[in-house]
This record gives sequence, C-alpha cells and structure tokens, in this order.
Amino acid sequence: MTLANLIRQASLGAIEAVQPVAVMFATVTKVEPLEVNVEQRFTLTSDFLIVPESLTKYEVDISHTHSVPDGNTGGMQPDSASKVVVRKGLEVGDKVILLRIQGGRQFVILDKVV
Repeated sequence: MTLANLIRQASLGAIEAVQPVAVMFATVTKVEPLEVNVEQRFTLTSDFLIVPESLTKYEVDISHTHSVPDGNTGGMQPDSASKVVVRKGLEVGDKVILLRIQGGRQFVILDKVV
C-alpha cells in the first residue's frame, strides 16, 4: 500500500468516525414544547432541535378603517382588526427532514415533507 492510499484511508476513517452529517426523517409529535419522533426509533425534544424561521408560525395584525354607511344611524363602521396567518408553522403529524449536525447532539429541521 502506498503512502497516499494509507493517508486517504485514514482520512476517510476519521470522517466516518465523527459522522459529519446525516439525513433523517421525523414526525412532529408535540408542538409546545416541540418534540419529533425520528423514524419511530427515538424522540428529540426542543433542546436538540434547531428550527429555521421558515417553519415557525407567523401572523400579522392588520387593522383598517372603512367608511360604510350604517343603515340605522347613517354613521360609519368602526375600525376593525384581524390577524392573518402567513405561515402555520409546524403542527402535530407533520413529516420533516432532519440534518444531524456533527457529533449528533443537535438536529436542524430542514423542511416539511409534502
């Protein structure tokens, strides 16, 4: 075996030993606090999960005034306010893709599986 092959094997072995990244699938089992079950083998709590902003709930308060004649008094309708859900966030039963970070102590939720 040449020195180059020996170095290559040693480096590949080192990379495999630390397991830089692994892709896994999980199901959301609880939302508050967040828990996911990984491939029906184990459960991860929010302490081990990194959730990107794109998978969090996002609502916008919208208030507006409109002038519409009131049939009884001839007055105007009052201001109205409502919330609009832009993103629902994660929900129980959602299937997600996880990336295990090197060392296996934290997991990034990459996206939902549809």
